[in-house]
Order: sequence, then structure tokens, then C-alpha cells
Amino acid sequence: MNVVAIFDIGKTNKKVFLFDENYKIVWEKSVNLDETVDEDGFPCEDIEVLKNWISERLSEIENRTDYVLKAINFSTYGASFVYIDEKGKVLTPLYNYLKEYPEELKNDFYTKYKGKEVFAVKTASPVLGSLNSGMQIYRFKEENPELFKQVKYCLHLPQYLSFLLTNEPYADITSIGCHTNLWNFKKMKYHKWLKNENISDKIPPLHYGKHTIKKQDGLAIGVGLHDSSSAIIPYTINFTEPFVLLSTGTWSISLNPFNNKQLTFEELQQDCLCYMQYTDEPVKAARLFSGNEHEVQTKRLAAHFNVPVDIYKEVYFDKKIVSNLRAINFQIIYPKKYDFDILKECPFQKRDLKNFKNYEIAYHQLMLDLVEQQVFSTNLVIHNSAVKKIFVDGGFSKNSIFMNLLAEAYPDIEVYAASMAQASALGAALAIHQNWNPKPIQNDLIDLKFYKH
Repeated sequence: MNVVAIFDIGKTNKKVFLFDENYKIVWEKSVNLDETVDEDGFPCEDIEVLKNWISERLSEIENRTDYVLKAINFSTYGASFVYIDEKGKVLTPLYNYLKEYPEELKNDFYTKYKGKEVFAVKTASPVLGSLNSGMQIYRFKEENPELFKQVKYCLHLPQYLSFLLTNEPYADITSIGCHTNLWNFKKMKYHKWLKNENISDKIPPLHYGKHTIKKQDGLAIGVGLHDSSSAIIPYTINFTEPFVLLSTGTWSISLNPFNNKQLTFEELQQDCLCYMQYTDEPVKAARLFSGNEHEVQTKRLAAHFNVPVDIYKEVYFDKKIVSNLRAINFQIIYPKKYDFDILKECPFQKRDLKNFKNYEIAYHQLMLDLVEQQVFSTNLVIHNSAVKKIFVDGGFSKNSIFMNLLAEAYPDIEVYAASMAQASALGAALAIHQNWNPKPIQNDLIDLKFYKH
């Protein structure tokens, strides 16, 4: 059986899948790897441990006689650079994008390049410190110039993992074009600051996501994709009618491939940004840290009510509870006037848990608050575009309370839970379809569950 192997590398969970020619998963493995710390003691990915795990899984796959490995690709979290010297040796830890960015250095940078507002609009990158991965390069150059001189290439994580197999360094537009401060969206080329700072020579040539590097044994290796851009590929292949994909995990990201209006500074301040698709088309996106908020608040609820942390999985949508909570809170279901302060902080943070009779009621209130935030965030990318459908994938697609409340908030749009949990991995497989798979792409790859409002 011919297969493609996809390494889907998340911040916490590392997975590998084998897809057959019909894009059905025929084998998978996953692991949580221990982190290490950088020179400042800040937690970060252990790149050596990750390399070893990938190498072991590849040996395992190649030793199997029931599968013929035709291609390999990678989908990983973004905003993470690996710095290699001319021999391909890794020079630094894989710095964590959550690491605090020095305020003075940040201000110096933006002052040098026409200020935050002008720069953010040009690069479609909200000012996010280390999450703007280009700022990590700038910091490295400024704080450790001697070691920086040894850098031959700065590779985003997906491209580094591909490099391990091909020894060919490349950049990829999905990694370069996601809130990195590197790409000028107005001119659709690298921003000139890279040249000014003598960094552009350390960025390897762009390689398009649908092309592969063929090894001598005929194995096709993809250059790797940023996971958020990869997750949208199965949808753009399957649906031509305007839609929004709400991809939920640690971040809930609303992605609209049918809205290519230039971002405004106000939108950037509300955590809107642009992603680039592997086809070179921009996607308007809005981010909300709601998966993380859900994790924090369910721990708080579990401690208060003295129940297991994951008990929320047994709580189902109850219309009566929602009506009662709305009556108490006078919550407006469809807010007309947008108060964007709600995007900065989930209202549930300030709620006194003693006011809730039991866990079930309190959890419904948490979901009401999270969905209220979500509607504000998603509306930023819908914004007058003719969206007909919203597809929700990832963790919240399995949450009946979230899905019912979202459907209710959008009475004129069809809301679906998409059960294709491995969207990023599937997207990375589909991107290189023409390089390994002679069969046409099936149109039944996504199972949809419609939620009536």
C-alpha cells in the first residue's frame, strides 16, 4: 500500500500519521516530549529530542513491509526559528515564542522602521514581541552578534525538519507570511529591514508548498508548512462557496480565505492578521487565546467544585441553563455595538464562583463568555464578506455547548462541526498530492455535523 508520512508537530503533542492514497489514516503514533530550557532558564522545545523521535519513527515506518513510503511532509507550530551554521549544526536553543521580548529593543526596532502603526500594517503583523518570529532574529543579532555571524541560515521549524532529510535549506511562504514581521504584504516581498540589517542573506530561497524535493530513491520530501495555513487546505480544496474556518486549539483562529482586504491598524490591535496560503494567496485571520483560557478556567472550576479537571467533557448543552443565565446577566445574544475590550479579557475571569449552584451551571457560563468573545473575534474576518458557512474544527468542535451557542449567534450562516481532527496533517499531505498520489482527491474527506440555531 502506497502511503505518505506526515509529521504534525504541536507545542505539546508530537504526532506522525501515514495516509493512504484515499487520505485515510492507516497508522499513527503520538508522544509528549520533555521540554528543556534556554540560557535564561525559559522553557523551550528540545530540538535534539525531537530530531531523535522523528528519526526513530522514520526507521519504524521504513521497516514495515505492509506500506510503501512515497512521500514525507511536515506541519508544525509557527514563530520558531532554528539557526544553523554552514555545516548544518544547530547554534542555539529553539527559543519559545512565549518568551518575553525586551521592551527597549522592541521600541528601538519600531522607531528605526517608521513606528509600530506603519510597520504593522505593511507586514500584516500585530506587535507581538517574540511571536513575530522576525523579531527573534533581530534580538539574536543585537544580543549575540559574534554567534550570529556563524549563522548560515535561519530556518523556520517546518523547513528545518525538512532540511534534516534533504540537506537543502528553504523558506516557505506559509511560515514567512504569518505575523513574522518579515513579509511586506503591500509589495508581496520581503520587508527591506532584512537587507538593512544584513539578515536577508541568511534567509534561504522560497520553495513552494506544493513542490517537493526528490531524493535519489524516489522519495518526495515536502518543504513543510505552518500548521495554521496547512489546516485550511482540505477546506479550500473541498469548498468553493465563501466560508470561515474556525480552527480551535490553544488558540482559536478564524480564517477567511475570501477576504483579501488590506488590514487596518485597528484590526491589527484586535489581534487580526494575515496568513499566507501555500498557493501564495493571503487569508485574513483573527486570533483568540480561548483554548488556553478554557484550560485555565476549567482548572479553576475543578478546584472550586472539587471535581476532576476533565469533567467538562460530560457536560452537555442545556437550553434551560443558558436561558436562566442570560436572564440573570441580561446578556445580549447578538451584540450590535462592538465593545472590543472583551477581546482582551474573558468576562469569566472576574466571575465569583460562589454565585454558581453547581459545576454544570458555572461551566455553561464559562462557555457563554468564551462564545461571546469568539463572536467578536470571528466578526472581524467576516466583515461584509459573503460568508455562507462556518466550519469549526479542533477541540471546540466536539463541545456541544460551544457549537450550539455559536450556531445561535449566527442565524444567517450555516454552522458545522467538522470532524477531521487532523486538519493540519491532512493539509500537509494534500499540498504535495501531485508528487506522490496518482488518484484524484476524494470529496468526502471532511465529515460535517450541522448545528441548527
